[in-house]
Amino acid sequence: MKRVLVLVMVGAMLLAGCSGMSNTQQRVLSGGAIGAGSGALIGWAAGSPAAGAAIGAGAGAVGGLIYDQYEKSQGRP
Repeated sequence: MKRVLVLVMVGAMLLAGCSGMSNTQQRVLSGGAIGAGSGALIGWAAGSPAAGAAIGAGAGAVGGLIYDQYEKSQGRP
């Protein structure tokens, strides 16, 4: 029970920390987080989850930035 409470508190703090970010910052961070998770899974299957997470985070952050630039070119915030 104590572990669940700690996980919920950490999750709440992480979500609250993103409230003052710009759209660009949110998209880059989201891309990096999704990429890190995906990279860790792929890396785990290949034998090196830490390397996969690092590579995935970088690729996801770049993807988030590219997506942000696309959204801005379409006139969306």
